[in-house]
Amino acid sequence: MSTRLFLSSGDLVADRRFDFARDLQLRGDLEAALDLLGQSVELAPGFASAWFTMGEIHEKLGQREQAVAAYEEARKADPEDRHGALPRLMRLGAAEISALPPAYVRSLFDQYAPRFDSSLVGDLGYCGPALLFKAVLAARSQAGRPALFRRAIDLGCGTGLAASAFAGQVDEFIGIDLSPGMIKQARTTGLYAELEVADMVEGLKRQAEASADLVLAADAMVYLDDLGPVLRETSRVLRPGGLLVFTLETHEEDGIVIGQGLRYAHGLAYVRSCLAAAEFPLCQIEPSSTRHENGMPVPSLVVVAEK
Repeated sequence: MSTRLFLSSGDLVADRRFDFARDLQLRGDLEAALDLLGQSVELAPGFASAWFTMGEIHEKLGQREQAVAAYEEARKADPEDRHGALPRLMRLGAAEISALPPAYVRSLFDQYAPRFDSSLVGDLGYCGPALLFKAVLAARSQAGRPALFRRAIDLGCGTGLAASAFAGQVDEFIGIDLSPGMIKQARTTGLYAELEVADMVEGLKRQAEASADLVLAADAMVYLDDLGPVLRETSRVLRPGGLLVFTLETHEEDGIVIGQGLRYAHGLAYVRSCLAAAEFPLCQIEPSSTRHENGMPVPSLVVVAEK
């Protein structure tokens, strides 16, 4: 996912030099771009966008220490971290794995919302909702029960791709997403009875106990480091016999890492332990891939658990 956030420095000359630097960066003249960005932060020391872009360029040049220093300056300049300097510091091993800044996630998806479907599905071959649909049909068939649900909660609902996949199986959808831009796009589908701008845990806490019989999360939990809170709240809102179905990115080791795409990958043993702690008897965890990145399938998991 690629996005470009600009936060003005408030200094017209600094902003103009930043614009010229971005042009040079896009043309591949990275050293010249760094020179102009350096001039920008001399004029406006609190210029978050310039510091962040310097971090990107240093990282591309393999200059880790300089990249770390620039990303740290970007965080100081914008404590909300709307550019996402923290996940880049985590990727560089300069910060502990922790939760993503909510303002970064919101900004990322607000910018991405208008082109989300075409970019994700068309460019990256995204198939998360289809994998979830197939997994739910298989789980219900194995249990000898129809794959029909009265009320479903779509966590990280985005533009409504998961709801579209399950439209024939669900009577009522509730959509929860941190991004107002995504919620705006989801509203145009007409698939949701309710839509709420909130993070997943916060949104689930507002739902009544035992009020849903299906909870979906298609590539939403890849933006969570700790799965425990969302799994516990999901367990609370599901009716007995209800299903939780979600996708994750994974890796061969245990625990949690942050990948090149700035999404979390969760080890299989970690996922199993979180499900057990939330009192979800495991139905199935299947290896798969929900998308391609740099021409390669991204290792993923499709999880179905029953309350």
